[in-house]
Amino acid sequence: MILRSVRVRPLINTQQVLTYRTVSLQRAFIALISDMPPKKRKSSSISAMNGASSDTNKRGKPDLTRPHPHAKDTEDFGIVLRDFYPPEMCNERCEAYNNGTLERPIESLQRAYEDTFDERQKIEPKTAVVHWFKTDLRLHDNRGLQMAYQVAREHNLPLIGLYILSPEDLTAHLSSAPRVDLTLRTLELLRRDLNELDIPLYMETQEARKDIPQRIINLCQEWGASHLFANLEYEVDELRREAKLVRLCARNDIRFEAAHDTCVVTPGKLVSQQGKQYAVYSPWFRSWCAFLNENPEYLEVADEPGSNPGDARKDFKTLFDCEVPVAPENKRLTEEEKTRFRELYPEGEHEALRRLEAFLEEKANDYDDLRNSLAGRNTSVLSPYFASGALSARTAVFEARKKNKGQLNANQTGYASWISEVAWRDFYKHVLVHWPFICMNKCFKPEFTNLAWSYDKDHFNAWCEGKTGYPIVDAAMRQMNHAAWMHNRTRMVVSSFLSKDLLIDWRAGERYFMEHLIDGDFASNHGGWGFGSSTGVDPQPYFRIFNPLRQSERFDPEGEYIRHWVPELRAIESAAIHDPYGRGAGDIAERNGYPRPIVDHSQSRDRALENYKKVAQGR
Repeated sequence: MILRSVRVRPLINTQQVLTYRTVSLQRAFIALISDMPPKKRKSSSISAMNGASSDTNKRGKPDLTRPHPHAKDTEDFGIVLRDFYPPEMCNERCEAYNNGTLERPIESLQRAYEDTFDERQKIEPKTAVVHWFKTDLRLHDNRGLQMAYQVAREHNLPLIGLYILSPEDLTAHLSSAPRVDLTLRTLELLRRDLNELDIPLYMETQEARKDIPQRIINLCQEWGASHLFANLEYEVDELRREAKLVRLCARNDIRFEAAHDTCVVTPGKLVSQQGKQYAVYSPWFRSWCAFLNENPEYLEVADEPGSNPGDARKDFKTLFDCEVPVAPENKRLTEEEKTRFRELYPEGEHEALRRLEAFLEEKANDYDDLRNSLAGRNTSVLSPYFASGALSARTAVFEARKKNKGQLNANQTGYASWISEVAWRDFYKHVLVHWPFICMNKCFKPEFTNLAWSYDKDHFNAWCEGKTGYPIVDAAMRQMNHAAWMHNRTRMVVSSFLSKDLLIDWRAGERYFMEHLIDGDFASNHGGWGFGSSTGVDPQPYFRIFNPLRQSERFDPEGEYIRHWVPELRAIESAAIHDPYGRGAGDIAERNGYPRPIVDHSQSRDRALENYKKVAQGR
């Protein structure tokens, strides 16, 4: 049984969580982030990173600041949000990240810590310690929070929680209204749990995202806090902001320390025998399991904080009265939607741990056999809690391994299969850190942005609304539009359909998913779309194209999933439900307003193969 009240021995390991008691926080963090050795920086790296390319142009090298030839298409179709970002970058700029000409954001953060080392070493604790909550809205197994608590306890200082809602971040990062709602509901529970420990949670809305670093400095100075803690996020905007904050804090006599908390294994720890980052999941997963078996401390669950070491009720009384921010206008739900999502996804880490325990007890043993059944109920539906940070992947793997008699990828296949699914989250974040341009509207295989994509708005809208005439595709899209969640099998089906059958730019689908899913996680979402569109790290070539009819017959053989989400076809009792117009049930479908297929799969497949082949062959 998973109990929040059970105290687990605090993790004292400088490679993952940092404590004053064992080693200097700064030295430990540098050692940790240096586990991912940066490539040698070329002399042009900083100037190129800042957009100065005149020297390279004079030498006949590509202009890395020029946009991609199709940049206007991606802008017009709403793929690149020009309110926040420059036009789509050229493919040569992606290569510059690969060869070290441009500095990766994680390397920029590392350099910020290295450059400020001496300044930060001199900073002593003052009157408070702050933990900045982001996508780690929990007390259980929160490394950054545990770091903050240990420093506060060692110096008998009040611990303050901080959360900043950024409407611009929510829009720029395509956060869905259901996910924002879940976050705000979770914040309410987090505030209650922290209050029981006499730890205040100060929350506010910061309208201009660029002002967040300075606002954090101002708050720390107002509270007399010289120590700030957080957990790292690996997306490009976040890493660059952290790098800026490290320097800004150092200039203002504040030590900002961040922990690797989101991933079970720190990005950069796993490399092939050739010393390269893995780009294929299977060998990466074998390495992941071997690493955890050799380094079991990476799966140790960090302790929850105890009662506030300082007298926060006296010194920071007003902070306890802070209200949870309201959702921005463009991220609000109707009252009916609020009720629906509260019932589907109750908020907070208590619910997350309850669901984890129930899944491991009741469903995980059969997970490998039944996970692809669309009509079944054998998935864990824990992804919303991973995405909001109410549950750590480390806790999930720790508990599943315990149920599996200490094994990660052996023993009972159900548990091992589910652990492998959780590990995909790590894998995609590792890919993101090493190939950061995938966070900049590019794909792992940038050459496929040269493909002559379709930007047919009628076809795209039919896909979004679940009106393509392909029952399995339509059922899946309607499930997401109603429940803000979709089965993993159908995520693959609909992404392949959009990018291969309709030949619509996969990035439009990637955006639609993020803006509608309650579990929208950039790295995992991008990785899934890379798989479905054959533009990502998957080793299979471009000619893998899902046949919607075969997928429907295989994973929803009785048509239960389709009948549930496509009521127009409920009267069809036979296998014709998978293809009503092609199997003699067209009269029922037409009478109930179900559309005919908007494309012919066989013809679309041939067209997609030809277009992908041209790009693959450099034509």
